[in-house]
Amino acid sequence: MLTFLRPALVMLASMTLLTGFAYPLAMTGLAQMLFPEQANGSLIVRDGTVIGSSLVAQAFEGEGYFHPRPSAVEYNGAGTGGSNLGPTSGDLIARVGAEADRLAAEGGGAPVPIDLVTTSASGLDPHVSPAAALFQAERVAGARQIPVSDIRDLVLSQVEQRTFGLLGEPRVNVLQLNLALDAMAPDPAVRDGGTPVAAEAPARQ
Repeated sequence: MLTFLRPALVMLASMTLLTGFAYPLAMTGLAQMLFPEQANGSLIVRDGTVIGSSLVAQAFEGEGYFHPRPSAVEYNGAGTGGSNLGPTSGDLIARVGAEADRLAAEGGGAPVPIDLVTTSASGLDPHVSPAAALFQAERVAGARQIPVSDIRDLVLSQVEQRTFGLLGEPRVNVLQLNLALDAMAPDPAVRDGGTPVAAEAPARQ
């Protein structure tokens, strides 16, 4: 009995130490040495305060800010997920239709980019397409009281190209874009003593 039990126990202990302790510690150490920013959540800090992550979407509700795509989880980073509604769902059709009509009126009848009315699989996609960001340029320019051409130039300067030139699509990180927007032309509400939406956003996640 011991002849078979002893090697089994030794193997169990060895694999537990190897895969349960040594390997995770080694990977954590390598990540901290080689990719410290990514390993710690790609956090974004402004004025010494963490205001979000470049990997996680958060809500921006002010007229003077670019808005992310809708979220089925209300931008809650503790629980990702989609709506799981299929293309024949009445609820999905009604929600998307109502949102598309609202945005079409806001955009003067211009075609509404699909990612402004549909949620991502995670509900936390931090990016929108360049078209979705440019669609919002007139609203943001009006709220900020600056030329729309300046807003469009800012959007184009924030476009991230395909990874390695092959993977994914060109995209714009909404949080990074709004921070660049605040730096270029502060929101009048903030200049008048209000609080930047970006500084409040983490509390809503």
